[in-house]
Amino acid sequence: MSLREHALSLFCGAVGTIRPAPLLKRALKLQRGGCPQLLVKDQAFPVKRDLYLVGFGKAVLGMAAAAEEILGDHLTRGIINVPLGIQESLQRAGMQEMLLKPHSKIQVIEGAKNNLPDAEALKGAVAIQELAEGLTADDLLLVLISGGGSALLPAPIPPILLEEKEKLTKMLAARGAAIQELNIVRKTLSVLKGGGLAQLAHPAQVVSLILSDVIGDPLDIIASGPTAASSHSVQDCLQILTKYNLLHNLPRSVQTVLSSSPTKPTAPENYAHVSNIILGSNTLALEEAKHQAEGLGYAALVLSAAVQGEVSRVATLYCQLIQLLCLGFTSLREGPPSDELRGNLLQLAAELQIPGLDLKEFLQALRGLGPDRPVCILAGGETTVQLHGTGKGGRNQELVLHVGLGLHKAQATGASNPQGRCEILFLSGGTDGQDGPTEAAGAFCSPGLVAEALQEGLDVEAFLRNNDSYTFFSQFQGGRHLLVTGLTGTNVMDIQAILIRATERS
Repeated sequence: MSLREHALSLFCGAVGTIRPAPLLKRALKLQRGGCPQLLVKDQAFPVKRDLYLVGFGKAVLGMAAAAEEILGDHLTRGIINVPLGIQESLQRAGMQEMLLKPHSKIQVIEGAKNNLPDAEALKGAVAIQELAEGLTADDLLLVLISGGGSALLPAPIPPILLEEKEKLTKMLAARGAAIQELNIVRKTLSVLKGGGLAQLAHPAQVVSLILSDVIGDPLDIIASGPTAASSHSVQDCLQILTKYNLLHNLPRSVQTVLSSSPTKPTAPENYAHVSNIILGSNTLALEEAKHQAEGLGYAALVLSAAVQGEVSRVATLYCQLIQLLCLGFTSLREGPPSDELRGNLLQLAAELQIPGLDLKEFLQALRGLGPDRPVCILAGGETTVQLHGTGKGGRNQELVLHVGLGLHKAQATGASNPQGRCEILFLSGGTDGQDGPTEAAGAFCSPGLVAEALQEGLDVEAFLRNNDSYTFFSQFQGGRHLLVTGLTGTNVMDIQAILIRATERS
């Protein structure tokens, strides 16, 4: 098999292991009898009267289908907000287990085209809000949450209009704000986010099952934390707006809400009726990819499940790692080139501040791999893109294009460069199957990408300056380097893979 086939197999295997329906079926049980109980992992919740279900996110359709199968007649009613077109996409892919049965008690509302809040998503959010407000102390509300939930649960605090909140979010994203920062602003301006849904559902018991798409799995950040006590206040929101120079360019409605918002977060004791339970994460997906890579004969290591930072800087990290790995396949394992690369890597990793990454320990593990087996380095997380142009793309495709450019430049530095003795492939893809406003999940590249593109009259650097990675990959070699999976029905951030094997011995 080619490196490309291996990389695709690893990506699909990782996505498969965090499919929402199997995850939920492993975690959720209904114990019937005199007083039915909802069993979630090692916790039990009595179903005293009516059981309701709401959900929002890219993985929620599959979660809801599995939940309804388990709950049966005990489910009174449900409402879920899911991405536009996902039912048709899953139907086309033959993924029947992720679709609701005919005559389901769960109402499905599709919205948030291109992962942006819209009128349909707002309609669903209002319906969920009304359901929550009508619950009693004897009711149980099962909440299904996954990545994409923020866009699918828009309920701006009056008098803010959806268009005003969306414009502010776009401005923040264009200036390179991280997902955590975006969600802090969103929930500050929302009725349902930042614990709002849980508060509206009080005094009912609230049980949230969560598929995490945020680094570190913080409950108050995933989907902007609709059922979790917020650890942020209006002051945190103001700091972010100041950081990106937006504080003095706000709509009057946003100014009104910010000036009247509580200065302190809601006390944690006000969430005693809520249980939040993480079912799956990027870490789980990477563990499966590592297992599969080893089965294919690779020496596999996981760099981190928390890679973050601007794509060009993260690309530099990956390019330097690839260079170091290639040195391991040649007689240049030790010496000045290797020492210089290690120093650069350690400095860059410190600047990126990737949570939990001990790069010294990781590099020590790399030293012990040897040239006898191909090597697979896996990572996950979520990068950011600073928009300078008007092109079409996504963070994964832009990251791959930066890596391709970086490898090309490294290859051109001199004859001592070891890349020629290695076969190299880099992949980056979104586990939801959608990278930005495109139908691609991500892309592949190898060191020859830039030179081959130039032969077709395509200038990689020009496409990058215009943030136009999707257009580049669509035109280059007939789109052969695009990673296209269709909507997967799940979402645990992004996955990157570096695959290297020797082409000759030195």
